[in-house]
Amino acid sequence: MRLRYVCLLFCIFFVGYMKAGNTKISPDSLMSVMKRVADWQIADYPRHLHKWTHTPVMWTNGVMYIGMAEWASLWKDDSYFEWLKKIAAKERWHPAKGMYFADDICVSQLYCQLYEKYKDPVMLQPTEARLEWVMNHPSKAKLTYEAPHSHDRWCWCDALFMAPTVYARMGKITGDIRYWNFMEKEFWETVELLYDRKENLFYRDTRYLSMREKNGAPVFWGRGNGWVAGALAVIIDQLPENYPTRLKYITLYQQLMKRVAGLQDDEGYWHASMLDTETYRMPETSSTAFFVYGLAWGIRRGYLPEKKYFPIMEKGWSALVRAVHPDGKLGWVQAIGSDPQRVSADMTEVYGTGAFLLAGTEIYRMLMEK
Repeated sequence: MRLRYVCLLFCIFFVGYMKAGNTKISPDSLMSVMKRVADWQIADYPRHLHKWTHTPVMWTNGVMYIGMAEWASLWKDDSYFEWLKKIAAKERWHPAKGMYFADDICVSQLYCQLYEKYKDPVMLQPTEARLEWVMNHPSKAKLTYEAPHSHDRWCWCDALFMAPTVYARMGKITGDIRYWNFMEKEFWETVELLYDRKENLFYRDTRYLSMREKNGAPVFWGRGNGWVAGALAVIIDQLPENYPTRLKYITLYQQLMKRVAGLQDDEGYWHASMLDTETYRMPETSSTAFFVYGLAWGIRRGYLPEKKYFPIMEKGWSALVRAVHPDGKLGWVQAIGSDPQRVSADMTEVYGTGAFLLAGTEIYRMLMEK
């Protein structure tokens, strides 16, 4: 009888723990919804390429490939990797044409990911040549957004996800510290200009430094800050433990995520505008996905206290799953832009899928490690 009583108490405790704990997310549910989203995106890819200017090496697809490659690493066979490899090989492993423009090198993150799996030097040669040229001929342009040739440098916060991450990955792959040192200088000049140390949020570019939302708040774009959260996660992962300023990146990441966590709405979403959710009441899933990814990444590595941040991350993931249509399309994704805009449930873009897969794979790895 006593044993039965103890077992009964344990069962009651266990059920209560599961209800209050991490039961909203399971490895099986993660795999199921990620497969649905990934498969929908692959099926939609041919139509998407003809949509307007979504070339295979455009940054929009580059972000999708990054998330898809992380998802591919979880899948039971190499079918998703082979899909990505086929696209990259068709492009002869070249980034887009702009020598300096940050968006045009974003796709090289995929080439780095595929190199880490297949170890084929051909995959990196065009990227190495591009970065070598830029490092040997650094732009002297001003970072003011509308200054001449300003886009030759990382003068908008999105650029911090597009280009520095490639330099960081190449540094880790090659062991050549020049990649990290070049990234270091350019990255922190952009941060110094666009990071508001009072609000702990990033302006999209210098045009927005003095702009205000309808409620009088500064204009802080949701996905813009999501780009930075994602960038910091990737960069810190590539830097060696003894890199002199690694802690500086971690500190910035922690400041940003602390602020971001406090701006989640009651449904679990973040919005197109970080500080004016009355004007932009609808959810926005590309920013939400990047923030969930950033939270999961930090919790998994011990940079964020799990007790405080796991419920926020979990709530955000549940919100993202609710935004997935039955066929696998991720809705509520803001269109290409540079500031807060209205969103609808039917709107989607490939970079939203990429961020969703980054978030899901990071949570999956966290759960499996536990």
